[in-house]
Amino acid sequence: MNNATSARPALWRCGACAVSMMAAAAAAERAMGRKLWGISGQAGFWSGNVESSHNSQYLFDPYTFSHITHGFLLYLAAWLAAPRLSVRIRILIAIAIECIWEIVENTDTVINRYRTATISLHYYGDSIMNSMGDIIAGAAGMILASLLPAYHSAVFVAALEVVMALWIRDNLALNILMLIHPIQIVHAWQTGG
Repeated sequence: MNNATSARPALWRCGACAVSMMAAAAAAERAMGRKLWGISGQAGFWSGNVESSHNSQYLFDPYTFSHITHGFLLYLAAWLAAPRLSVRIRILIAIAIECIWEIVENTDTVINRYRTATISLHYYGDSIMNSMGDIIAGAAGMILASLLPAYHSAVFVAALEVVMALWIRDNLALNILMLIHPIQIVHAWQTGG
C-alpha cells in the first residue's frame, strides 16, 4: 500500500463518519427540544414558500440552496487551511462544521436573532429533518466543489446567490449581512417594501 492510498480513507469509512456526525447533530437538536418534523409534526419533502409555516420544517426548502453554497465555502476553507489533506478528509471536516452550525443555528439565541434582524419573522428553528436536509445539501456542495474547477465553482456560487435573491429575496450573503449588521433598506426590499 502506497502513501497516497493510506492517506485517503476508504469511502465506506468516510460515509460512516458522516452519518455518525449527522446522528450526533440530530441527537443534540433533539436534546435541545427540536422536533423531528417541526412545530406541527407534519412530515414533508419540500416547502417552496419561505413564508409558510412549513419553511425550515420539511426536509428541503429554498434555503437548502444556501447550504449548497455553505458546502462550497466550507470546502474552500478546508482546502486553504489544509491543502495536503485528502479530499475526503476535507469534506469530512466541512461536514463536521456544517453539523455544528445546524446545532448553533437552532439555539434560542440564534433563532431570536433571526426573528428580530432578518426577514424570518416567523422562524422557530429547523426541524431535525430540515437540519439533516441542510447538512446533505452542504455535503453536496462540498462534493461539487471537489469536482469542479475553481472558476466553475465561483460562477456556480455567484449564480446560486443571484437566483436566490431574485426568487426569495434572500441568500447566504444577505442572510449573514442581516444577522451581523441589519440594514433597513435591505430589510425593506426583502419584505417587499
